[in-house]
Amino acid sequence: MKVLRNFNQIITLKKAHELDGRNLKNCDLSIIENGSVVFDEEKIIWVGADEELPENYKNIPYLNKKGHVLLPEIVDCHTHLVFGGNRAKEYSMRLNGADYQDIAKAGGGILYTMNKTNELTRSELFDLACERIERINSYGVGTIEIKSGYGLNFDKEYECSLIIDDLKQKYASLGIQIINTYMAAHAVPKSFASSSAYLDEVVIPLMKKLVDDGVGIDFVDIFHEAGYFDNKDTQKLFDMAQILGLKFKSHADEFIDNKGAVLAATSGASSTEHLLCTEKDGIEALAQSSTVATLLPGTGFFLGKPQAKARAFLDASVKVAIGSDYNPGSCHCDNVILVASLAAPHYKMTLTELWAAITLNAAHALDLREQGAIIPGLKPRFSCFAVDSVDEITYSWGRNFKASLL
Repeated sequence: MKVLRNFNQIITLKKAHELDGRNLKNCDLSIIENGSVVFDEEKIIWVGADEELPENYKNIPYLNKKGHVLLPEIVDCHTHLVFGGNRAKEYSMRLNGADYQDIAKAGGGILYTMNKTNELTRSELFDLACERIERINSYGVGTIEIKSGYGLNFDKEYECSLIIDDLKQKYASLGIQIINTYMAAHAVPKSFASSSAYLDEVVIPLMKKLVDDGVGIDFVDIFHEAGYFDNKDTQKLFDMAQILGLKFKSHADEFIDNKGAVLAATSGASSTEHLLCTEKDGIEALAQSSTVATLLPGTGFFLGKPQAKARAFLDASVKVAIGSDYNPGSCHCDNVILVASLAAPHYKMTLTELWAAITLNAAHALDLREQGAIIPGLKPRFSCFAVDSVDEITYSWGRNFKASLL
């Protein structure tokens, strides 16, 4: 059992948890001033003002955390961090006026990353991913979802899923939680005549093999977009995931409103992501479902695109999360706290909505229902920052305040 006392603040999100992360008000951060917490390896036992600490915990050796703020663990619920190469040149081209087609003609785009990823060995990709995970963790992020999707052939996609499984095992012992999302349906290689052919010949057979081989796949994802995978492809993948007992999610409505949010919500997806172009019917479908809307503002900033209609989602009672979308092409930023802090003024988000989006709701986007708030009975997954007030973290864009609990 551990006892941590005298935090300047503990941001419990107790009320936000009771409200299922929807329709949040400023007071729903549920802040405890001069707070203390008692927990063991499995669950939070007690949390409250230090002056109210029960007598039976006062004789236990404790750590004094004055000068620190405790939050539910920060979760980055959307990354693509297993990849080779970089696309820095594309970013410069884009700033100089090049569009997607210009970049593709110059040999760039996702297929460039595919080639660079295929050039690297399993060991090389694993080592690069470790560097990225440790940097992300250094910001205070304790749970990281990692999607495959840059191998784009049977053997390399299999290898990428194994790499993420290896990362999961390695970092579990270090207290970092890795979520393994299978996303071979990220793009259609030029060697295939159609998206459906690639789905039938690679994506679905490989998904079955991963299950048969006992690889720890947590989710299946698909890029449900015009020019990538259509409604029929997406529904087929969702159906097969359900048959195999896998949870599923989608990238949707990034380029146009192709009703991806509607399909995800009505099919029972855990989350649907991007949603830059989602219109009223998609928002309403999400509001009536348990599907989390994961917004990725870094992508809009990086590509110079309009942002998702976040305020419309929030006002309609949609459960909203924010992810970094860290990837080599459309958002080369790995700091989800920075991304959310930059996005909040554009999204017209309150502080409670911001923090819920990268803790409680981000955890729920990954079906991690036993974390996301600091209340008795939930798992003791925390992020600790060396600041006097939670206000300082989002005020100081990009500054790293992470502190150890011990």
